[in-house]
Amino acid sequence: MRDTTGEPTDNRWTGRSDLGPESAAAGALYRFLTAEPADREHLAPRVVTAVGRARLDEIMDTTLARIGDVTGVRDSPDGLVVEGTIGQALAFATSRDGLKLDELLIRPGAYRPPRLRIPPMARGVLGWIVIALLLAVRIGACWEAPSRIAWCGRLLMVAAGYVVLEGRFSPARFPWWIRRPVEAGALVALLSAWRLPGLPVSGGDAAEPIVGVVLVAVLGGLLIRARRHRWGTAVSRPLVFPLQGGRWHIAQGGGRGLNHHFTFREQRGALDIVQVGPGGARARHRARNEGVHGKNESYLVYGQPVHAPCDGTVVSAADHVDDQEPGTIRYQPLYGNHVWIDSGAEIVKLAHLRPGTVTVTKGDTVHAGQVVGEVGNSGNSTEPHLHIHAERDGLGLDLEFQGISGPLCRGRTVRT
Repeated sequence: MRDTTGEPTDNRWTGRSDLGPESAAAGALYRFLTAEPADREHLAPRVVTAVGRARLDEIMDTTLARIGDVTGVRDSPDGLVVEGTIGQALAFATSRDGLKLDELLIRPGAYRPPRLRIPPMARGVLGWIVIALLLAVRIGACWEAPSRIAWCGRLLMVAAGYVVLEGRFSPARFPWWIRRPVEAGALVALLSAWRLPGLPVSGGDAAEPIVGVVLVAVLGGLLIRARRHRWGTAVSRPLVFPLQGGRWHIAQGGGRGLNHHFTFREQRGALDIVQVGPGGARARHRARNEGVHGKNESYLVYGQPVHAPCDGTVVSAADHVDDQEPGTIRYQPLYGNHVWIDSGAEIVKLAHLRPGTVTVTKGDTVHAGQVVGEVGNSGNSTEPHLHIHAERDGLGLDLEFQGISGPLCRGRTVRT
């Protein structure tokens, strides 16, 4: 290990505090990683208090065994990259003075930069485009059907495609000028029925009707099951909906296929909530004119007040994690800025809040409806939204809200 004083080289590390928070954190992290074990408590007193000296030493030993001697720390689109003689690791760190670490997270496993970066939101749009193209092909086939039976089978295939599109890809999150042309394809398919009087009853591929019926039955059944999914263990009493005075769209919620939290034990009943306007768009109408197009401020939900869903005691709160840039994810604490409330029967967690807006601290008593922060884009998040879930003994619960009935699943819009 080598001395930690000096100037940055190639933006890889620095001990100075006047180069911005990322550089300050990189410098403090480099100093910490290259220091002798006996100096760790002095260089990261808050980290030692949070996790304990023995646990910190264990993490460090595991990390250094994986990456070798530390040769540098650099900033990257994915977070702080710790470079070693035999590998790399991804980290998150904060430092107020560029000398001592205030917070440290090191992601398990080796870090390998992606060869091709596809923004998460772009993957969703790509999926939408693929479905739309497949629908266009099947809609065209309806106009070329050789018989009435074949037409029925092809129309059922189109219907199956719209079941997937409407149920899986949540088109209500997209503006009308994207959504309506695709949905108009259903009308185009139905208009092909004018050919039916001139077609024979049978002819063509006899399997088409069977395939169409099976697709509609299977895909429709899976969708209904996912939308109505319940774990069977609910919160002790209905919560107050945490967002008020708008149209709130459930972007993640329900069962398998509709909720990416499904496989995580403590988050399995979680919801991700965004705001949509009357036309379904998530972005502000004048965002481009206001110079915030594509930024957090362009989203309707960004900065909206978050209300405590229940009475209780704050057991954890954070307010210092930077917002992500929409469409990207840097390695950060999973929940970002957050407020966790112990109601006495379960813990209700609100996450991805806007930095500098959390109004409560650990130990505070809160009441249902009290404003505890604002919606942001911190933590493991690709766009501004509110994450909420409740857990009891580490097990995720079904959420229920006062005045809201029916399944809380992806694609549903709630008005408050």
